[in-house]
Amino acid sequence: MTRRAVVSGTGHYLPERIVENVEFEASLDTSDEWIRSRSGIERRHFAAEGQTTSDLAARAARAALANAGRTPADIDALIVATSTADLTFPSAATMVQDAIGMTRGFAFDVQAVCAGFIFALANANAMIVAGQADRVLVIGAETFSRIMDWTDRSTCVLFGDGAGAVVIEVAEGKGTSADRGILAMDLNSDGRFRDILYVDGGVSTNTTGFLRMQGKEVFRHAVEKLSSTAEKALQNAGLRSRDVDWIVPHQANLRIIRATANRMGVPMSRVVVTVQDHGNTSAASIPLALSVAAEQGRFSRGDVIVTEAIGGGLAWGAIVLRW
Repeated sequence: MTRRAVVSGTGHYLPERIVENVEFEASLDTSDEWIRSRSGIERRHFAAEGQTTSDLAARAARAALANAGRTPADIDALIVATSTADLTFPSAATMVQDAIGMTRGFAFDVQAVCAGFIFALANANAMIVAGQADRVLVIGAETFSRIMDWTDRSTCVLFGDGAGAVVIEVAEGKGTSADRGILAMDLNSDGRFRDILYVDGGVSTNTTGFLRMQGKEVFRHAVEKLSSTAEKALQNAGLRSRDVDWIVPHQANLRIIRATANRMGVPMSRVVVTVQDHGNTSAASIPLALSVAAEQGRFSRGDVIVTEAIGGGLAWGAIVLRW
């Protein structure tokens, strides 16, 4: 028997406040047309005053557990991918653990910015494959609205808040690419490029920072690195682009999503796109997109799904799984 980590449930939560592009026109030199043409974003959700990342994560966690037919008592480990945790410590994950009534197992955060969910899911898979856990709740949650410079039209119109979650649990496989579950992955980082996407403050520098981004450089790195990491993960799984049923990419920018799919030779009809409604929700974007697509009934049992992301660091990676 080969231990495989299979997705058994998905869930998501979006804050009630919806911010349409036109809302930015009153305070910025921008327009709905400008934002749509450069990013594909039409609207995003912002957390309410006092609503924290762990609040969003807990709501998504409950939805994923319900979808999987599980309770918190069934979960061995809980991982939250986030760059916007409520506090310096304790982790958002332990806060979610308490909020959902999970009193056993362990919980921790993963920080790889927009690639955080990929890194968190890779960690969860490793724990299941190693026999350290049988069921893991993996959450991506962000409140990026709290780190925006509202005078910078090149960044503040791009990001939104939200949370997505998946329950993964052990299943028996034969050790081939025909197995259900996570089949392969590819993880990368390169700190030489940290200055093209970062927050200019933090605890160690005793400053409060805002997100800064060199958009053109991020775009250039994203298209090349996302397509190459997806191809590497497919190669590791013993599969090719023609075997892919769905790409569920990090929802950063529609132009990046299209260019990456084109490089991989996968038509946009097989790409899950939610960026128009959510904006860039960083580590939350992939689990959000997975949950929305699953809720819409777009995935069939046995479908091969590739999910990939790139974020500050730079950190990037891809995971191939069979639904």
